[in-house]
Amino acid sequence: MTFVPSFDPSLFSGAPVATAPARAAATHRNAPGTLRVLGLPLVSASTGEVIDHLLQPGRRSRVAFLNAHCGNVMARDPDYADALATADMVLPDGIGVELAARMTGQRLAANLNGTDFTPALLAQAARRGLSVYLLGGRPGVADAAAETLCRRIPGLRIAGTRDGYDGLRDEAAAIAAIRAARPDILLVALGVPAQDLWLARNGARTGARITMGVGALFDFLAGRVRRAPAPIRRARCEWIWRLAMEPRRMARRYLIGNATFMARAAMHALSRRSRADWLQRGLDLLLSAGALTLLAPLALLLMLAIRLDSSGPVLFRQTRIGRDGRPFTMFKFRSMHTDAEARRAALLAQSDREGICFKSRHDPRVTRVGRLLRRFSIDELPQILNVLRGEMSIVGPRPALPEEVAAYPARALGRLRVNPGLTGIWQVSGRAEIGFDKMIDMDLAYAASRSLLLDLMLISMTCRAVIGGRGAY
Repeated sequence: MTFVPSFDPSLFSGAPVATAPARAAATHRNAPGTLRVLGLPLVSASTGEVIDHLLQPGRRSRVAFLNAHCGNVMARDPDYADALATADMVLPDGIGVELAARMTGQRLAANLNGTDFTPALLAQAARRGLSVYLLGGRPGVADAAAETLCRRIPGLRIAGTRDGYDGLRDEAAAIAAIRAARPDILLVALGVPAQDLWLARNGARTGARITMGVGALFDFLAGRVRRAPAPIRRARCEWIWRLAMEPRRMARRYLIGNATFMARAAMHALSRRSRADWLQRGLDLLLSAGALTLLAPLALLLMLAIRLDSSGPVLFRQTRIGRDGRPFTMFKFRSMHTDAEARRAALLAQSDREGICFKSRHDPRVTRVGRLLRRFSIDELPQILNVLRGEMSIVGPRPALPEEVAAYPARALGRLRVNPGLTGIWQVSGRAEIGFDKMIDMDLAYAASRSLLLDLMLISMTCRAVIGGRGAY
Protein backbone atom coordinates (compact mmCIF):
# COMPACT_ATOMS: atom_id res chain seq x y z
CA MET A 1 0.00 0.00 0.00
CA THR A 2 1.19 3.58 -0.73
CA PHE A 3 0.38 6.76 1.17
CA VAL A 4 0.61 10.35 -0.02
CA PRO A 5 2.03 12.78 2.56
CA SER A 6 0.31 16.07 3.26
CA PHE A 7 2.76 18.36 5.10
CA ASP A 8 6.42 19.06 5.69
CA PRO A 9 7.90 17.66 8.94
CA SER A 10 10.67 18.95 11.09
CA LEU A 11 13.63 16.88 10.01
CA PHE A 12 16.14 15.36 12.38
CA SER A 13 19.86 16.06 12.36
CA GLY A 14 22.89 15.21 14.45
CA ALA A 15 25.93 17.41 15.00
CA PRO A 16 29.22 15.87 14.00
CA VAL A 17 31.38 14.69 16.87
CA ALA A 18 35.11 14.63 17.34
CA THR A 19 36.60 11.32 16.28
CA ALA A 20 39.58 9.31 17.54
CA PRO A 21 42.85 9.42 15.61
CA ALA A 22 42.97 8.10 12.09
CA ARG A 23 44.85 5.04 13.26
CA ALA A 24 41.77 3.76 15.10
CA ALA A 25 40.55 0.50 13.60
CA ALA A 26 37.48 0.62 11.40
CA THR A 27 35.71 -2.04 9.41
CA HIS A 28 34.85 0.45 6.64
CA ARG A 29 36.51 3.63 5.48
CA ASN A 30 33.51 5.70 6.66
CA ALA A 31 32.36 3.42 9.49
CA PRO A 32 31.21 5.19 12.69
CA GLY A 33 33.34 4.66 15.78
CA THR A 34 32.42 2.03 18.34
CA LEU A 35 32.92 1.55 22.08
CA ARG A 36 32.75 -1.88 23.72
CA VAL A 37 30.03 -1.88 26.37
CA LEU A 38 28.91 -5.08 28.13
CA GLY A 39 30.88 -7.02 25.55
CA LEU A 40 29.11 -5.45 22.55
CA PRO A 41 30.59 -2.92 20.08
CA LEU A 42 28.15 0.00 20.48
CA VAL A 43 28.16 2.76 17.89
CA SER A 44 29.54 6.04 19.21
CA ALA A 45 28.63 8.64 16.58
CA SER A 46 26.01 11.25 15.79
CA THR A 47 22.64 10.47 14.21
CA GLY A 48 23.74 12.04 10.94
CA GLU A 49 26.96 10.03 10.76
CA VAL A 50 25.17 6.73 11.34
CA ILE A 51 22.47 7.50 8.77
CA ASP A 52 25.03 8.47 6.14
CA HIS A 53 26.83 5.18 6.74
CA LEU A 54 23.66 3.06 6.54
CA LEU A 55 22.45 4.71 3.34
CA GLN A 56 25.65 4.25 1.40
CA PRO A 57 24.82 2.62 -1.97
CA GLY A 58 25.16 -1.14 -1.91
CA ARG A 59 25.44 -1.42 1.87
CA ARG A 60 23.29 -4.01 3.70
CA SER A 61 22.92 -3.77 7.47
CA ARG A 62 21.01 -5.46 10.26
CA VAL A 63 20.61 -2.89 13.04
CA ALA A 64 19.80 -3.56 16.69
CA PHE A 65 19.44 -1.36 19.77
CA LEU A 66 20.74 -1.90 23.30
CA ASN A 67 18.98 -0.45 26.34
CA ALA A 68 18.81 -1.60 29.97
CA HIS A 69 15.95 -4.04 29.29
CA CYS A 70 17.82 -5.49 26.30
CA GLY A 71 20.91 -5.94 28.48
CA ASN A 72 18.92 -7.92 31.05
CA VAL A 73 17.34 -10.13 28.38
CA MET A 74 20.72 -10.66 26.74
CA ALA A 75 22.16 -11.94 30.03
CA ARG A 76 19.62 -14.77 30.28
CA ASP A 77 18.91 -15.55 26.60
CA PRO A 78 21.96 -16.82 24.67
CA ASP A 79 20.09 -16.79 21.34
CA TYR A 80 19.24 -13.12 21.77
CA ALA A 81 22.82 -12.38 22.87
CA ASP A 82 24.01 -14.03 19.67
CA ALA A 83 21.53 -11.99 17.60
CA LEU A 84 22.98 -8.76 19.03
CA ALA A 85 26.57 -9.95 18.67
CA THR A 86 26.07 -10.78 15.00
CA ALA A 87 24.18 -7.57 14.11
CA ASP A 88 26.01 -5.24 11.74
CA MET A 89 25.38 -2.28 14.02
CA VAL A 90 24.20 -1.96 17.65
CA LEU A 91 22.99 1.50 18.66
CA PRO A 92 22.92 2.79 22.28
CA ASP A 93 19.47 3.55 23.66
CA GLY A 94 18.93 5.32 26.96
CA ILE A 95 20.64 6.64 30.06
CA GLY A 96 21.35 3.16 31.46
CA VAL A 97 23.65 2.22 28.60
CA GLU A 98 25.33 5.63 28.78
CA LEU A 99 26.04 5.09 32.50
CA ALA A 100 27.35 1.58 31.78
CA ALA A 101 29.81 3.09 29.31
CA ARG A 102 30.92 5.72 31.81
CA MET A 103 31.61 3.02 34.39
CA THR A 104 34.40 1.83 32.10
CA GLY A 105 35.73 5.34 31.51
CA GLN A 106 34.05 5.71 28.10
CA ARG A 107 31.62 8.30 26.80
CA LEU A 108 29.13 7.57 24.02
CA ALA A 109 28.76 10.33 21.44
CA ALA A 110 24.94 10.26 21.32
CA ASN A 111 21.79 8.52 22.50
CA LEU A 112 20.47 6.80 19.36
CA ASN A 113 17.14 5.47 20.62
CA GLY A 114 14.93 3.93 17.94
CA THR A 115 11.95 6.21 18.50
CA ASP A 116 13.96 9.27 17.45
CA PHE A 117 16.57 7.66 15.22
CA THR A 118 14.18 5.77 12.93
CA PRO A 119 12.15 8.82 11.76
CA ALA A 120 15.45 10.63 11.12
CA LEU A 121 16.61 7.69 9.00
CA LEU A 122 13.32 7.62 7.09
CA ALA A 123 13.48 11.38 6.44
CA GLN A 124 16.82 10.91 4.70
CA ALA A 125 15.57 7.77 2.94
CA ALA A 126 12.64 9.74 1.50
CA ARG A 127 15.03 12.31 0.05
CA ARG A 128 16.81 9.49 -1.77
CA GLY A 129 13.63 7.85 -3.04
CA LEU A 130 13.95 4.76 -0.82
CA SER A 131 11.00 2.72 0.46
CA VAL A 132 10.11 1.19 3.84
CA TYR A 133 8.04 -1.81 4.95
CA LEU A 134 6.41 -1.95 8.40
CA LEU A 135 6.07 -5.40 10.03
CA GLY A 136 4.59 -5.98 13.48
CA GLY A 137 2.16 -4.63 16.04
CA ARG A 138 -1.48 -5.44 16.55
CA PRO A 139 -3.78 -5.50 13.49
CA GLY A 140 -4.15 -1.97 12.13
CA VAL A 141 -1.26 -0.49 14.12
CA ALA A 142 1.32 -0.72 11.31
CA ASP A 143 -1.18 0.89 8.90
CA ALA A 144 -1.79 3.78 11.31
CA ALA A 145 1.94 4.19 11.92
CA ALA A 146 2.53 4.31 8.14
CA GLU A 147 -0.10 7.04 7.73
CA THR A 148 1.59 9.12 10.46
CA LEU A 149 5.00 8.71 8.85
CA CYS A 150 3.66 9.80 5.48
CA ARG A 151 2.08 12.91 6.97
CA ARG A 152 5.33 13.85 8.65
CA ILE A 153 7.85 12.90 5.95
CA PRO A 154 7.13 14.19 2.43
CA GLY A 155 7.98 11.73 -0.32
CA LEU A 156 8.30 8.70 1.94
CA ARG A 157 7.41 5.54 0.03
CA ILE A 158 5.61 2.84 2.03
CA ALA A 159 6.26 -0.49 0.30
CA GLY A 160 3.74 -2.30 2.52
CA THR A 161 2.58 -3.18 6.03
CA ARG A 162 1.83 -6.42 7.86
CA ASP A 163 0.73 -7.01 11.45
CA GLY A 164 2.64 -9.19 13.88
CA TYR A 165 -0.24 -11.57 14.70
CA ASP A 166 -2.11 -13.21 11.82
CA GLY A 167 0.36 -11.59 9.46
CA LEU A 168 3.20 -13.66 10.93
CA ARG A 169 1.47 -16.99 11.51
CA ASP A 170 2.86 -18.17 8.19
CA GLU A 171 6.48 -17.01 8.29
CA ALA A 172 7.25 -18.12 4.75
CA ALA A 173 4.26 -16.18 3.41
CA ALA A 174 5.33 -13.06 5.32
CA ILE A 175 8.86 -13.24 3.90
CA ALA A 176 7.49 -13.81 0.39
CA ALA A 177 5.22 -10.75 0.73
CA ILE A 178 8.11 -8.57 1.90
CA ARG A 179 10.35 -9.77 -0.94
CA ALA A 180 7.60 -9.07 -3.46
CA ALA A 181 7.27 -5.49 -2.10
CA ARG A 182 11.05 -4.99 -2.57
CA PRO A 183 11.54 -2.47 0.29
CA ASP A 184 14.87 -0.80 0.93
CA ILE A 185 14.22 -0.63 4.69
CA LEU A 186 12.36 -3.16 6.84
CA LEU A 187 11.14 -2.10 10.30
CA VAL A 188 10.11 -4.93 12.64
CA ALA A 189 8.12 -4.17 15.80
CA LEU A 190 7.73 -7.46 17.70
CA GLY A 191 9.32 -6.47 21.00
CA VAL A 192 12.51 -7.73 22.62
CA PRO A 193 13.82 -10.34 22.02
CA ALA A 194 11.41 -11.56 19.31
CA GLN A 195 12.15 -8.84 16.75
CA ASP A 196 15.92 -9.33 16.78
CA LEU A 197 15.64 -13.12 16.77
CA TRP A 198 13.29 -12.90 13.76
CA LEU A 199 15.66 -10.59 11.91
CA ALA A 200 18.73 -12.70 12.73
CA ARG A 201 16.89 -15.68 11.26
CA ASN A 202 15.11 -14.02 8.33
CA GLY A 203 16.51 -10.55 7.72
CA ALA A 204 18.74 -11.51 4.80
CA ARG A 205 15.89 -13.50 3.21
CA THR A 206 13.64 -10.42 2.99
CA GLY A 207 15.91 -8.68 0.48
CA ALA A 208 15.79 -5.35 2.36
CA ARG A 209 18.99 -3.31 2.49
CA ILE A 210 18.44 -2.18 6.09
CA THR A 211 16.56 -4.26 8.67
CA MET A 212 15.87 -2.92 12.13
CA GLY A 213 13.93 -3.91 15.26
CA VAL A 214 12.06 -0.85 16.52
CA GLY A 215 10.16 -1.97 19.64
CA ALA A 216 7.21 0.26 20.52
CA LEU A 217 7.74 2.74 17.65
CA PHE A 218 4.57 1.72 15.77
CA ASP A 219 2.49 2.17 18.93
CA PHE A 220 3.91 5.67 19.42
CA LEU A 221 3.30 6.65 15.79
CA ALA A 222 -0.22 5.17 15.82
CA GLY A 223 -1.11 7.08 18.99
CA ARG A 224 -1.70 3.96 21.08
CA VAL A 225 1.07 4.94 23.51
CA ARG A 226 1.86 8.56 24.36
CA ARG A 227 5.51 9.65 24.44
CA ALA A 228 6.91 11.69 27.30
CA PRO A 229 6.94 15.50 26.85
CA ALA A 230 10.13 16.90 25.32
CA PRO A 231 11.59 18.27 28.63
CA ILE A 232 11.34 14.81 30.20
CA ARG A 233 13.00 13.22 27.17
CA ARG A 234 15.81 15.80 27.25
CA ALA A 235 16.35 14.98 30.93
CA ARG A 236 16.75 11.31 29.91
CA CYS A 237 13.85 10.32 32.16
CA GLU A 238 11.43 8.90 29.59
CA TRP A 239 11.41 5.60 31.46
CA ILE A 240 9.86 7.36 34.47
CA TRP A 241 7.06 8.62 32.21
CA ARG A 242 6.45 5.13 30.82
CA LEU A 243 6.34 3.76 34.36
CA ALA A 244 3.81 6.42 35.40
CA MET A 245 1.62 5.70 32.35
CA GLU A 246 1.65 1.90 32.76
CA PRO A 247 2.75 1.15 36.35
CA ARG A 248 1.53 -2.44 36.51
CA ARG A 249 3.07 -3.51 33.21
CA MET A 250 6.31 -1.53 33.49
CA ALA A 251 7.12 -1.80 37.22
CA ARG A 252 9.15 -4.99 36.89
CA ARG A 253 11.01 -3.79 33.81
CA TYR A 254 11.97 -0.38 35.16
CA LEU A 255 12.15 -0.67 38.96
CA ILE A 256 13.69 -4.12 39.24
CA GLY A 257 15.15 -4.26 35.74
CA ASN A 258 17.03 -0.96 35.87
CA ALA A 259 18.60 -1.81 39.23
CA THR A 260 19.57 -5.25 37.93
CA PHE A 261 21.11 -3.76 34.81
CA MET A 262 23.16 -1.19 36.71
CA ALA A 263 24.46 -3.88 39.08
CA ARG A 264 25.40 -6.02 36.10
CA ALA A 265 27.13 -3.08 34.40
CA ALA A 266 29.06 -2.31 37.60
CA MET A 267 30.26 -5.91 37.88
CA HIS A 268 31.33 -5.86 34.24
CA ALA A 269 33.26 -2.62 34.80
CA LEU A 270 34.94 -4.09 37.88
CA SER A 271 36.08 -7.13 35.96
CA ARG A 272 37.75 -4.94 33.31
CA ARG A 273 39.83 -2.78 35.64
CA SER A 274 43.23 -3.80 36.95
CA ARG A 275 44.33 -3.32 40.56
CA ALA A 276 46.45 -0.34 39.46
CA ASP A 277 43.38 1.23 37.81
CA TRP A 278 41.30 0.96 40.96
CA LEU A 279 44.02 2.28 43.24
CA GLN A 280 44.60 5.21 40.90
CA ARG A 281 40.88 5.96 40.60
CA GLY A 282 40.49 5.92 44.38
CA LEU A 283 43.38 8.36 44.75
CA ASP A 284 41.95 10.55 41.97
CA LEU A 285 38.54 10.82 43.63
CA LEU A 286 39.99 11.46 47.10
CA LEU A 287 42.39 14.20 46.02
CA SER A 288 40.21 15.90 43.41
CA ALA A 289 37.15 16.08 45.69
CA GLY A 290 39.28 17.53 48.50
CA ALA A 291 41.00 20.01 46.20
CA LEU A 292 37.70 21.16 44.74
CA THR A 293 36.41 21.95 48.23
CA LEU A 294 39.56 23.68 49.49
CA LEU A 295 40.32 25.70 46.36
CA ALA A 296 36.79 26.96 45.63
CA PRO A 297 37.43 30.47 47.14
CA LEU A 298 40.69 30.82 45.17
CA ALA A 299 38.92 29.72 41.99
CA LEU A 300 36.32 32.47 42.41
CA LEU A 301 39.03 35.13 42.77
CA LEU A 302 40.86 33.84 39.71
CA MET A 303 37.67 33.89 37.67
CA LEU A 304 37.13 37.54 38.60
CA ALA A 305 40.75 38.44 37.70
CA ILE A 306 40.49 36.73 34.30
CA ARG A 307 37.24 38.52 33.55
CA LEU A 308 38.68 41.94 34.47
CA ASP A 309 41.92 41.39 32.53
CA SER A 310 40.49 40.52 29.10
CA SER A 311 37.21 39.85 27.36
CA GLY A 312 35.98 36.32 26.81
CA PRO A 313 34.91 33.28 28.85
CA VAL A 314 36.65 32.41 32.10
CA LEU A 315 37.10 28.75 31.18
CA PHE A 316 38.93 27.53 28.10
CA ARG A 317 37.57 24.32 26.58
CA GLN A 318 39.60 22.26 24.17
CA THR A 319 39.33 18.78 22.68
CA ARG A 320 42.14 16.52 23.85
CA ILE A 321 42.82 12.82 23.32
CA GLY A 322 42.50 10.57 26.34
CA ARG A 323 42.98 6.92 27.15
CA ASP A 324 42.75 4.53 24.19
CA GLY A 325 42.42 7.46 21.78
CA ARG A 326 39.07 8.72 23.12
CA PRO A 327 38.50 12.48 22.65
CA PHE A 328 37.25 14.55 25.59
CA THR A 329 36.74 18.23 26.45
CA MET A 330 39.52 19.48 28.73
CA PHE A 331 38.97 22.51 30.99
CA LYS A 332 41.50 25.21 31.90
CA PHE A 333 41.36 28.76 33.16
CA ARG A 334 41.68 30.93 30.06
CA SER A 335 45.22 32.30 29.90
CA MET A 336 45.15 33.53 26.29
CA HIS A 337 43.17 35.98 24.24
CA THR A 338 40.05 34.56 22.61
CA ASP A 339 41.61 34.46 19.11
CA ALA A 340 44.48 32.22 20.26
CA GLU A 341 43.46 29.18 18.23
CA ALA A 342 43.18 31.20 15.02
CA ARG A 343 46.69 32.62 15.56
CA ARG A 344 48.33 29.29 16.45
CA ALA A 345 49.27 28.27 12.90
CA ALA A 346 51.15 31.52 12.32
CA LEU A 347 53.22 30.95 15.48
CA LEU A 348 54.26 27.33 14.92
CA ALA A 349 57.64 28.39 13.53
CA GLN A 350 58.39 30.18 16.84
CA SER A 351 58.13 27.01 18.95
CA ASP A 352 60.85 26.75 21.59
CA ARG A 353 60.42 23.00 21.77
CA GLU A 354 61.67 20.22 19.51
CA GLY A 355 59.16 17.81 18.04
CA ILE A 356 55.43 17.81 17.47
CA CYS A 357 54.11 19.71 20.51
CA PHE A 358 54.10 23.54 20.23
CA LYS A 359 55.42 25.74 23.05
CA SER A 360 56.63 29.36 22.92
CA ARG A 361 58.25 31.19 25.85
CA HIS A 362 57.14 34.59 24.50
CA ASP A 363 53.74 33.63 23.13
CA PRO A 364 51.96 36.94 22.29
CA ARG A 365 48.58 35.30 22.73
CA VAL A 366 49.00 35.00 26.52
CA THR A 367 47.23 37.63 28.67
CA ARG A 368 48.79 39.44 31.66
CA VAL A 369 46.87 37.35 34.17
CA GLY A 370 47.53 34.32 31.99
CA ARG A 371 51.30 34.66 32.45
CA LEU A 372 50.87 34.49 36.22
CA LEU A 373 48.50 31.53 35.91
CA ARG A 374 50.96 29.65 33.70
CA ARG A 375 53.99 30.50 35.83
CA PHE A 376 52.50 28.57 38.76
CA SER A 377 50.39 26.15 36.65
CA ILE A 378 47.23 27.58 38.20
CA ASP A 379 45.51 27.55 34.81
CA GLU A 380 45.35 23.74 35.12
CA LEU A 381 43.12 23.73 38.21
CA PRO A 382 39.77 23.28 36.36
CA GLN A 383 41.09 19.94 35.13
CA ILE A 384 40.07 18.68 38.56
CA LEU A 385 36.62 18.45 36.93
CA ASN A 386 38.07 16.19 34.24
CA VAL A 387 39.56 14.01 36.96
CA LEU A 388 36.22 13.72 38.75
CA ARG A 389 34.59 12.74 35.45
CA GLY A 390 37.17 10.00 34.90
CA GLU A 391 38.60 11.57 31.72
CA MET A 392 41.92 12.38 33.41
CA SER A 393 43.89 11.27 36.46
CA ILE A 394 45.94 13.26 38.94
CA VAL A 395 49.06 11.54 37.55
CA GLY A 396 49.57 10.63 33.90
CA PRO A 397 50.96 11.84 30.57
CA ARG A 398 50.21 15.33 29.30
CA PRO A 399 46.82 15.31 27.44
CA ALA A 400 47.57 15.67 23.73
CA LEU A 401 45.78 17.60 21.00
CA PRO A 402 44.11 15.58 18.20
CA GLU A 403 46.47 17.00 15.57
CA GLU A 404 49.46 16.01 17.70
CA VAL A 405 48.21 12.43 18.04
CA ALA A 406 47.50 12.27 14.31
CA ALA A 407 51.21 13.04 13.74
CA TYR A 408 52.51 10.56 16.34
CA PRO A 409 54.95 7.85 15.27
CA ALA A 410 53.61 4.38 16.13
CA ARG A 411 55.77 4.15 19.25
CA ALA A 412 54.25 7.30 20.78
CA LEU A 413 50.74 5.82 20.74
CA GLY A 414 51.75 3.72 23.75
CA ARG A 415 51.31 6.78 25.97
CA LEU A 416 47.54 6.52 25.31
CA ARG A 417 47.32 3.27 27.29
CA VAL A 418 46.68 5.26 30.48
CA ASN A 419 44.64 8.32 31.42
CA PRO A 420 46.31 11.69 30.80
CA GLY A 421 47.17 13.50 34.02
CA LEU A 422 47.41 16.83 35.78
CA THR A 423 50.98 15.98 36.69
CA GLY A 424 53.48 13.31 35.75
CA ILE A 425 57.13 12.52 35.09
CA TRP A 426 57.33 15.05 32.25
CA GLN A 427 55.59 17.75 34.27
CA VAL A 428 58.01 17.48 37.22
CA SER A 429 61.14 17.15 35.06
CA GLY A 430 61.13 20.47 33.23
CA ARG A 431 57.88 20.49 31.21
CA ALA A 432 58.37 22.59 28.07
CA GLU A 433 62.17 22.24 28.31
CA ILE A 434 61.83 18.50 27.67
CA GLY A 435 61.92 17.50 24.00
CA PHE A 436 59.17 15.39 22.41
CA ASP A 437 61.18 12.17 22.13
CA LYS A 438 62.31 12.32 25.74
CA MET A 439 58.73 13.07 26.85
CA ILE A 440 57.56 9.92 25.05
CA ASP A 441 60.28 7.88 26.79
CA MET A 442 59.06 9.18 30.15
CA ASP A 443 55.40 8.51 29.40
CA LEU A 444 56.04 4.98 28.18
CA ALA A 445 58.10 4.24 31.28
CA TYR A 446 55.26 5.52 33.47
CA ALA A 447 52.61 3.48 31.63
CA ALA A 448 54.70 0.32 32.07
CA SER A 449 55.47 0.77 35.78
CA ARG A 450 52.70 2.89 37.31
CA SER A 451 51.78 2.16 40.92
CA LEU A 452 50.24 3.92 43.89
CA LEU A 453 53.72 4.58 45.37
CA LEU A 454 54.98 6.09 42.11
CA ASP A 455 51.89 8.32 41.86
CA LEU A 456 52.39 9.58 45.43
CA MET A 457 56.05 10.34 44.73
CA LEU A 458 55.19 12.31 41.60
CA ILE A 459 52.49 14.26 43.42
CA SER A 460 54.97 15.25 46.14
CA MET A 461 57.52 16.32 43.50
CA THR A 462 54.86 18.44 41.75
CA CYS A 463 54.84 21.04 44.55
CA ARG A 464 58.58 21.67 44.07
CA ALA A 465 58.13 21.87 40.28
CA VAL A 466 55.28 24.37 40.57
CA ILE A 467 57.19 26.63 42.97
CA GLY A 468 60.36 26.43 40.87
CA GLY A 469 58.44 27.15 37.69
CA ARG A 470 60.94 25.38 35.43
CA GLY A 471 59.55 25.00 31.90
CA ALA A 472 56.25 26.68 32.86
CA TYR A 473 55.27 29.19 30.15
